[in-house]
Formats: sequence, structure tokens, C-alpha cells
Amino acid sequence: MSHRRASDLTILERETIICESEIAASLDPAALALLARDSKGVDFRRRRFIYREGDVADSLYVIDRGRVKICSVEAATGREAVIDIVGRGALFGESSLYSAGVREKCAIAYENVRLLRIPAGVYREGMAASRELYDYTFRMVGQRLSRAERRVADFALDAIPARLDKLLAELSERYGREEAGGVLIDLALPHREIASIVGSTRESVTVRLNALRRAGIIDFVDRKILIKTPAASAAV
Repeated sequence: MSHRRASDLTILERETIICESEIAASLDPAALALLARDSKGVDFRRRRFIYREGDVADSLYVIDRGRVKICSVEAATGREAVIDIVGRGALFGESSLYSAGVREKCAIAYENVRLLRIPAGVYREGMAASRELYDYTFRMVGQRLSRAERRVADFALDAIPARLDKLLAELSERYGREEAGGVLIDLALPHREIASIVGSTRESVTVRLNALRRAGIIDFVDRKILIKTPAASAAV
């Protein structure tokens, strides 16, 4: 991470970060200027909480560098249930637009991250000024809720191997990069994190991944998963 502090970012630099984010295509010049003017750069080191369940929900974040884990944490044990991992250009914290004033999930720096913090009131002003931003935001919220609902349905209907196969297919779509021999999921996920996402144990995940590797469907490359055949999940 650069030695220059995120809080020292200029308005032009903040505009550039927003222009490289998922909301860029929805912004007119006035909305872009508003968000850039009133946003603030912040840095978090790996494993630090950006916010916790129960914190005041008063802002959204755009990721400039690194990845962020969205999860629930069981207070008594500290165990995590991972909901999503989002990377550069992603917007998160959108529950501040519609929640009852407090965070329902946690956000943790998965790596060292640099973010833009946008006050929820400012973002609402942007949505009021830009119909495109309004439409995009609520379409995004709907898609994320639908993905969460599908995962709940998978938990109820699918055995653990099927859940894992579906997760690999999803990750290959979101983070896949074409490489010689297949599609590399450009996200180094420990087996315990994968287990948390699919509601399993690390041991069960390891057994399933090793079975897929022996079958020639996946391989491991620098702690990342390479899917060697199209639609690998459906083939097993």
C-alpha cells in the first residue's frame, strides 16, 4: 500500500476512483462531482473491521484497492459466516440506504484495503439528482438479495458437494481470468473461508476439492483454484 495516506487524496483522485467503480456508468457529471467532493479516503489493514454488526449505518464504501469480506460473526464464539467477498471497484455498505440505522453484517478487510467512504445522505442526494444512479443502486441491491436468497435455498436443498460446485461456478463468473488450461479464480480463499460460505467444515471442503483435482476438473495454482473444464460443477 502506498505510504501516502488515503485521507490525502485529492478530489480529482477521488473522482478517478469513483469513475473506475461499478457505479461509474450511472453517474452524470453533477452526481460524480457531488460524491467525489464529499467522500473521504480511508485505509484498513488486513483483518481489521471496517464496521461491525450493530454499528451505525451511515455510509457506503467504494473499493480502490484490495478486497473486503462481508460476513456475520457469532458473538459467543467469533465464528464467521461469510456472505460475500468483494473487490476493486465494488460498492458495499448499501444497507445504510434502507436499514433501520444499524449495520446488520460486518465488513472486514480481507487484504490491506483503500476505500472511499461516502456518507449515506450524500449518496441519497446523488440518487435524487441522477435517475440512472437510483435505478442502478436498487437493481444492485435486488441482485445481491437474490443471490443471498439462492444461497439460503441451496443450503436447504443441496448437499455440501453441490453447494461447493455452485460456489466455484459463481466465483469463476465473478473473479475468473482466462489462463492457459482453464479459468483461474483470481481470489486466494483458504478452505476454512470456503467452508464458511457453503456452510460446511474445512475438512469436507478439502475432501471435495481434492476429489475434483483428482478428476482433472480443477487444479491449485498459487493458493488459487484453476477450473480446467467448462461447467466443471455440472460435470461431477
